Amino acid sequence: MKMTPEKIDALSPERRKAVMERSMEDISSIFEDVRSIVNDVRDNGDAVALKHYVKHKSDITPADLEATKQEIEAAYQDVDPKVVDALKVSAANITKFHEAQKERSMWSIEVCEGILAGRVTRAMDVVGCYIPGGSAIYPSSILMTVLPAKVAGVEQIVAITPPSKGMKANSATLVAADIAGCDRIFKVGGPWGVAGLAYGTETMPKVDKIVGPGNKYVTAAKMMVYGHVDIDSPAGPSEALILADDTGDPELIAVDFLSQVEHDPDSAAVLVTTSESLATAVCDIIAREYETLPRKEIFESSLKKHSYVFIARDMDQAVAFTNEYATEHLQVMTKDPFITLNKIKHAGSIFLGPYAPVPVGDYASGTNHVLPTGQCARMFSGLSLDDFIKKPTFQYLSKEGLAGLKDTVITLAEAEGLPIHAKAIKARFK
Repeated sequence: MKMTPEKIDALSPERRKAVMERSMEDISSIFEDVRSIVNDVRDNGDAVALKHYVKHKSDITPADLEATKQEIEAAYQDVDPKVVDALKVSAANITKFHEAQKERSMWSIEVCEGILAGRVTRAMDVVGCYIPGGSAIYPSSILMTVLPAKVAGVEQIVAITPPSKGMKANSATLVAADIAGCDRIFKVGGPWGVAGLAYGTETMPKVDKIVGPGNKYVTAAKMMVYGHVDIDSPAGPSEALILADDTGDPELIAVDFLSQVEHDPDSAAVLVTTSESLATAVCDIIAREYETLPRKEIFESSLKKHSYVFIARDMDQAVAFTNEYATEHLQVMTKDPFITLNKIKHAGSIFLGPYAPVPVGDYASGTNHVLPTGQCARMFSGLSLDDFIKKPTFQYLSKEGLAGLKDTVITLAEAEGLPIHAKAIKARFK
């Protein structure tokens, strides 16, 4: 399959808009179906999941919804010891990186004489982590969601994952959950699992927040329960942009480009470069490598629908385009990537230099791979300790401190038509 480089200057407004929107999916068409499931779980609890999963186990009971200690122990026998060791290495690096995100548990300042104000940090009580199942098994995702919550000090961490025939959870998922220190694992996925966590059932606990990637039905369900519980940013198909100058290695860039579109048919890969010769070379290598690729239908779909090679007139235009695209994963392959980094405003996770391909962050460098997609990097960050903590403020006023603000508060309260607010201040100075 042959890709053709395009010049950014030649893009029409319509073409540019399509590039920026990539695989942003309109999920409004499934909202009513998902809403029906979510409301059914809210009103009827476990019975809804049991009815749905009877296809996996005809004599299903509520006890089948939760993975037992025996199941988790047996899972270790099914997983290659090398995979177990790799998960442990990844877990150690993820823990170390997120430990570094811890902030002071409390701080305060004297706003003015007699008025002390500050903020404390408190972890959430219960969080739920969604782990994809079915045809896509990602044990790394459980490390990325459970470990930050663990480091943050969350009291109870619950994972949910879709089961397969016989109500069995994937063994690698169970092992990863155990390594991460997950407290409970439920074999329930899709809108049924999301609603079960949001509202609680006879078996599943109600959580404060739901995090983790899923398909469009999971995303719709998360958006539907938002406000009743907190959620992370809506997740779409994976995406990456490579920003390169003429020092970039076309062979490395091409394989990194192809590794991104390997995810699914709606994945997006983009190269933005100031070098026309590099752009042409990368396209030639992609065409050559395409002939040997497995699962061609996935690569063909991603390459045709949402993947591009662009030539910028200079690095300023390249960086401006990159910031507008606001990609989930950004690879910077320039002469001095740290200089380029200073100009980057919007990206989920940034990979600097020729030896930092995206897969290292997907698995083992310690940074989180639960990241904003579809230009959401303009307003969201990747999953971190911040997602699992709250920061309530506090204040202490002496009588003298309140006296200093008395007239200001009374004046503003009365101006807003709230006389009892003003009275609450006056009452302390009778």
